[in-house]
Amino acid sequence: MDPRFTDLYRAHYSAVLRFVRRRVHESDVDDVVSETFFAAWRRQDEMAVAPLPWLYRTARNVILNTNRASGRRAGLAVRIASMRGDDAGAGNPIDRFEQRQDLVSIWRGLEPLDQEVLALQVWEGLSSPEAAAVLGISRAACSMRATRARRRLAAALATEASGPRQSPARAAGIEQEVYS
Repeated sequence: MDPRFTDLYRAHYSAVLRFVRRRVHESDVDDVVSETFFAAWRRQDEMAVAPLPWLYRTARNVILNTNRASGRRAGLAVRIASMRGDDAGAGNPIDRFEQRQDLVSIWRGLEPLDQEVLALQVWEGLSSPEAAAVLGISRAACSMRATRARRRLAAALATEASGPRQSPARAAGIEQEVYS
C-alpha cells in the first residue's frame, strides 16, 4: 500500500468518522467512511493541497448518494438532540425533552443548505474557504450563505423563546404523577 495514503488515512480518519456520524444513521457510518477513503485512494492526486475538505466533500457526496438510493432522510436534524449536553442531567425530564424537541424542530425548519453550512463551520470547525470547498461553491457564496443561515437560526430561536407554551402534560396536570 502507498505510504502517502496510509499517512492520509491515519491523519484524517477520525475527523471523517465524526463528520459522517453526525449525518447518518449509525448502521451506515462504516459504509460511508469506507467509500470515502476508497474514493480517496483512487484519486490521491486531487487532494494534494487540502485533503480534509476534499474528504468531507467526498463523504457528503457519498451520503447524498446513499440517501437518494435508499429513500431515507438520515441527516443532522435527527442527531442534533443527542448533541446537546450542557444541561443533560439537570432539571425536569419533561422540560429537557421539550427543549430538545424545540431545538430539533427549529433545526428541521432550516433549509438543508443552511444546516450544512452551519454544521461545517460550527461542528467541523472549517473556515469559509474550507466549507466552500466541501460544498463546491465559492468562498464568497459560502460566507453569504453562512451569514444568512445564522440570521435565520437566530430569528427562529428568538421566535421560539418569545412564545412560552405549556406542555400537554402540564396542561392536563399529569406531570407530577408521571415523574414524581
